[in-house]
Amino acid sequence: MTHAATAPPPDRLWRTLLLLVLGLTVARLMVLFDSPLELYPDEAQYWFWSRTLDFGYFSKPPVVAWTIWATTQVGGDAEPWVRLASPFFHAGAALAVFAVGRRLYDTATGFLAGAFYMLMPGVQLSSLIASTDAPLLMFLALALVAYAGMFKDGPSVRRAAAFGAAVGLAFLSKYAALYALIGIALHLALSRRARAMWRPAGAATAAGTALVILAPNVIWNALHGFATVQHTAANAAWGGRQLFNLPELADFLASQFGVFGPIPFAVLIGGVVVLALKRRLTEEDLLLVCFALPPLLIVAGQAFISRANANWSGAGYVAGSVLVAAWLVRWRARAWLIAALALQGVVAALFLAVCLRPELADPLGLSNSFKRAKGWAAVTDRIIERAQDGGPYTAVAVNDRFLFNAAAYYGRDYFGTPGAPPLVMWLRAATPQNQAETTAPLTVENGAHVLGVALEQTWRDEMVADFAEVSGREIFAIRLDEKRRRRAEIFNGERFSPRPRDPRTGLPTPP
Repeated sequence: MTHAATAPPPDRLWRTLLLLVLGLTVARLMVLFDSPLELYPDEAQYWFWSRTLDFGYFSKPPVVAWTIWATTQVGGDAEPWVRLASPFFHAGAALAVFAVGRRLYDTATGFLAGAFYMLMPGVQLSSLIASTDAPLLMFLALALVAYAGMFKDGPSVRRAAAFGAAVGLAFLSKYAALYALIGIALHLALSRRARAMWRPAGAATAAGTALVILAPNVIWNALHGFATVQHTAANAAWGGRQLFNLPELADFLASQFGVFGPIPFAVLIGGVVVLALKRRLTEEDLLLVCFALPPLLIVAGQAFISRANANWSGAGYVAGSVLVAAWLVRWRARAWLIAALALQGVVAALFLAVCLRPELADPLGLSNSFKRAKGWAAVTDRIIERAQDGGPYTAVAVNDRFLFNAAAYYGRDYFGTPGAPPLVMWLRAATPQNQAETTAPLTVENGAHVLGVALEQTWRDEMVADFAEVSGREIFAIRLDEKRRRRAEIFNGERFSPRPRDPRTGLPTPP
């Protein structure tokens, strides 16, 4: 593959990648329709959003809800149809990654980049759940296709418009699309060639196209007090945790070996360090480094300051896949190429097997990773059973957004029907902290005779103290696996009258 005389013809590599993408996509679809795993609470939240189409939601832009609306219109509300778009988004992203690698380097690099992306452990997970990452990565990959075209062929208004459209759609998928703008700024600062490819007409076209696509979401945010900005700041939690958190940084960096793959991540980080020190980065390398590194470095800094989730750096792995492929081809590291692809393939096969048969997670030590996709339907059934036996209630109030989202989805055939009480959220703080608290709060008006539910008995005492009288308290547990259960306390609450909230913290004052 590294010598022209022995390299497969470009068309054969393209066809091979198409077969790989098609085969994995079909396998993922088969698993989606056969897996017993329930929706994660975040997935249930996106489904709940999709019942009311809008240009934005409390914590996310609208594409994930729009796609769920479209797929469930076709096949209904069962779990596979909620998740259906994700494998197609990632298939599109893999083909776009191929196009980037071929345009910047050669067909062999494009083939390997597409294969690395399609087999990436993080993509395995993201292909089987409804998430904002799947559309984000596809649109970022398409943006990079247009950007690479301008870089190789010079200024083009048409490609600038395509780049702006892809970036705009990426922003409508997830606000982490901001990393694309950071990548452009960094590339402009470091590369004279990058500065030369942006003419005023192209820059105006790209910016204008992106803004036209993004404008409805900006307007929505303005009309809703920029709730997403506040949510993002709360997620960052700079004021709520110990600064300079080395264990959190170490955990984040370790997680990246699992998200991107152990060999690709080592090659990515090692290659950047070695080639930068030796000043052997090509112009193409530099372009991709500008898009791959900012998400990793910024999120690593966030982890060091406070906390970070493993997938927050995912925006960098579109460009990262191409970089790793290009360097391994350039270094003629055939053994490492084979080892990386083989290891990623084994991980992909194991993951699909566990999704089909979750009991396999126990011997593999992965049970904890799947606990959030189990037990929600049974918890909801228990709540509905109590609501039907002890009613009529004026509301069913839960104190956890995960439980609200899951109950809204798994209780969709009960809540909202004639005679059924509404599902609402008890607010711990003085102001709403999520979409459920914003749109369906427990109030004095609907709180006359409430069925209250405290998940894992968290904030149970604070919730109970907001009622004039409480009776019928009962704790129940749903088994998730051999070691884990999901517990909740359920009770009757009379005359909801919330205690005053602290004006500084917004939390309930002591009883």
